[in-house]
Amino acid sequence: MPDLPPPFTTLAAPHRFDAVALGSEFLAFAKRADTPEAALAQLAALRARYPDASHHPWAYRIGSQYRFSDDGEPGGTAGAPILRAIEGQGVDHVMVVVVRYFGGVKLGTGGLVRTYGGTAAECLRTAPRETVRPRVTLTASVPFEHLSALYHLLGTFDVERGEEAYTASGVNLTVGVYPEDAGAFAAALRDATRGAAGGDLRHDSPT
Repeated sequence: MPDLPPPFTTLAAPHRFDAVALGSEFLAFAKRADTPEAALAQLAALRARYPDASHHPWAYRIGSQYRFSDDGEPGGTAGAPILRAIEGQGVDHVMVVVVRYFGGVKLGTGGLVRTYGGTAAECLRTAPRETVRPRVTLTASVPFEHLSALYHLLGTFDVERGEEAYTASGVNLTVGVYPEDAGAFAAALRDATRGAAGGDLRHDSPT
């Protein structure tokens, strides 16, 4: 079995935190994002929701991938502090956008760095979190007469159900299981179906 990625801490639900500095409003939005495309879709949605805002700086961290943008603020005063807040809070697979409505008083570069970074950090600090553990994928091929045994096992083990495809003789089902449960699940399925279960029940592909 190849090395699986380590567990990581991310957000259990989207979260928002608002702050005001010298009349400017800062609305921080944080949400889990598992791909850069998902992160940028969140940005597009917030730009559409707050089209009259002065700026929409953002940053994301997804494993080794990261990007950030000042969105018109002075260079280094918005996107980078947001990214540092993500890293400082120890979360991953996260996108943060801080929407700013300019209040008429300039904060200066130091003030912008502190406010963008601080607002993002407080948003993440107060957000609900969860730990994500990687799973491996198994594929079970089960004759129709043993479907009840398969479905019973799905309720016994902590699994994520994947694609289910029907064939002339039964069902092919992919499931995601924790690595330490893979061998026991495969053995239990073979026992429950009297050896009739087939497919790729080796735990050799991470999800």
